[in-house]
Amino acid sequence: MTTIQEVAPREPAGVRREALYFAVRNGKLMAGFGIVLVLLLLGLLGPVLFAGVPNEYGPKPMTPPSGEHWFGTTTFGQDVFLQFVHGLRSTFAVGVIGGGIAAVIGMLVGFVAGYRGGIVDEVLNMLTNVILVIPTLAVLLIINAYLGIRSVAVQGLFIGLTQWPWAARAIRAQTFSLRTREFVDLARMSGAGTGRIIAREIAPNMSSYLFMTFILLFGGSVLIASSLDFIGLGPTEGVSLGLMLQNANQWSALQLGLWWWFVPPGAAITAIVGALYVANVGLDEVFNPKLRET
Repeated sequence: MTTIQEVAPREPAGVRREALYFAVRNGKLMAGFGIVLVLLLLGLLGPVLFAGVPNEYGPKPMTPPSGEHWFGTTTFGQDVFLQFVHGLRSTFAVGVIGGGIAAVIGMLVGFVAGYRGGIVDEVLNMLTNVILVIPTLAVLLIINAYLGIRSVAVQGLFIGLTQWPWAARAIRAQTFSLRTREFVDLARMSGAGTGRIIAREIAPNMSSYLFMTFILLFGGSVLIASSLDFIGLGPTEGVSLGLMLQNANQWSALQLGLWWWFVPPGAAITAIVGALYVANVGLDEVFNPKLRET
């Protein structure tokens, strides 16, 4: 199997078969990805299958869950289930955007710094350390507070631009351990450039590690976005799980006993982040032979 500990890559087809064999037998991985997949499908298909405007006021305020309103209604008669499925879509979107941007920047900085070394590594490492010590949440609070119009895309962009340093440092450390391997030396002697060596020799041997890094960045983006939404600095239009919690808190859902307003979004955020963590543990067991359960 291809791992970052091996000296040379093995046959890709054999690697895929081996990984798939252990993946389908790993309960943590299947359970984690299963929960995320169910919520993802609900977020993608829910707004299509259940027509309506999520923030539209209705004639039946504070209605408990029923056949007509599966998750009940808010104090303004808004359908909580309709808000929930739209909120899932927004939450996954900000996770993909924020996690994706952070992963790309982290990989670029980590690969280049780890492979080139020298002054390039020192400059990139200094930049990484500067960004790393900046209080991310405080910066995002300031940025979001002064933005006139906030959207999921903009929120994901700023989260991604501030979340990449730890990923860059981890990838840099792994690249350091791979750049002196024999297959990298052979590629260097054959005249391959830095970009080609990183893309063709180093990155494929870290594919499992990179995928697990993205999962952690995805979950982190969801948590940060939910925190911003809860304190009122989320998107100015639309709905998200964090905004649902913010509205429920603002309009005293807990005091009024409207548990159906805040329990579903809170449970969904917990389920997404928790399932991603469990799946990440499962992936570690799949890709690390020492942790496998045979």
